[in-house]
Amino acid sequence: MSDWLPDTPRTLAFPTASYVTLAGADWLASASPYPRSVHALWAARPAAPSVLPCGTAFDVINAPALFGRRMVDRLWSAGPGSGPVAAHRGRILLFAAPGTAQRLPALLAWEEWAAAVPPLLCHGSGDAVTVPPLYPRGAADGADQGAADAPAGSRWLVAPDVRIPWLPGPDILLWACVRAARAAAATGHEAGAGAEAGPDSTPQRPVSALSAR
Repeated sequence: MSDWLPDTPRTLAFPTASYVTLAGADWLASASPYPRSVHALWAARPAAPSVLPCGTAFDVINAPALFGRRMVDRLWSAGPGSGPVAAHRGRILLFAAPGTAQRLPALLAWEEWAAAVPPLLCHGSGDAVTVPPLYPRGAADGADQGAADAPAGSRWLVAPDVRIPWLPGPDILLWACVRAARAAAATGHEAGAGAEAGPDSTPQRPVSALSAR
C-alpha cells in the first residue's frame, strides 16, 4: 500500500480514535471478497464512506445513539472494552465477533431486562453495512475528495487500528445491553425522584465485567 493513509497516527490532528490506520484498513478490507478493490477505492477516496459485508470478519450490532453510547460507556468503564465502534446516521455501530448477530437476539429474549432494551439491528451473514470514511472530514490534504459523500455524523468513535482486533461476542454485548438498560432506568428514576437523588447519582457498577446479571 502507498502512503495515502498514515500508519501510526499520534498527533492532535489525527487522533487514533477517529480514523483508521493502515492495519485497520487491512482488517476492514478483509471483510470483502475483493480486498484489493476496496483498497483501491479507499486510496482514491479516503474520505468517502463505503459498504462492507458482514459475517466473515465481523458482525455489527446497530443500536439507537443514546443506548449505544451507554453500551460503549459500560464496556469501557466496567467491562473488557469494545471492538471498533462507529456512529452513522444517528445510530451506533458496534463491531462484534462473527455469529453475534444470530446469537444475541436469542440470548436477549431470555433476559429479564429485555423489555428495557430498544430494538437492535443485528447485521450478520448476508447483510452489509455502511462504514464511515477512513479519514474524518477534512483531516488531511486530499481528504476532502469524496467528503461531500460522507453522511452527517458518520465517523469512527473507536477506529480499527490493528489487523486482528479483539471483538466482543454475544455474551459480552448482552452484558452491555443489560447494564445500559439498568443505567437508563436508574437515570429515569433519579430524574423523577426530585432533589433526593441529586444530579450526580449513578448506578452501582458490577464487581466484574462478566458478573451474573
